[in-house]
Amino acid sequence: MAPVPTLPVSSVLFACTYNMIRSPMAAGILRHYHGHRIFVDSVGVRESDAVDPFAVAVMEELGIDISRHVCKTFEELEDTSFDLIISLSPEAHHRAIEMTRTMACDVEFWNTFDPTLVDGSRDAMLAAYRQVRDGLSTRVLARFPPERGPRV
Repeated sequence: MAPVPTLPVSSVLFACTYNMIRSPMAAGILRHYHGHRIFVDSVGVRESDAVDPFAVAVMEELGIDISRHVCKTFEELEDTSFDLIISLSPEAHHRAIEMTRTMACDVEFWNTFDPTLVDGSRDAMLAAYRQVRDGLSTRVLARFPPERGPRV
């Protein structure tokens, strides 16, 4: 029996614990490569005040601006119709699985290190954030290869 072809993904929700580092980075990367071809949003399990300045700094190194990102929780989502939820932390994965009870979507778990766990100098912290950024970029590009032609 031939494998069932997968449908193209037109909307993705990235989820992490606070929606201030990992999920905004992943969303920014996907938007950078796919423009408006894929609707992208991000969310956290817990409330947070603002996007992390280290996340903003390392994303700016790639020419991606996430400085205007507004942190939000699952409860604050305006749209709950996604083809795919990609959870980046165990807590977010649990919450994403709960969403599938009321929403037909796929869930993928990309366990991603929390760079705030690194102590040390500014350079050591930036290196940890870059490692997270680069890992997310690799996974996003592997899962959503860029198409040829201009972004729409």
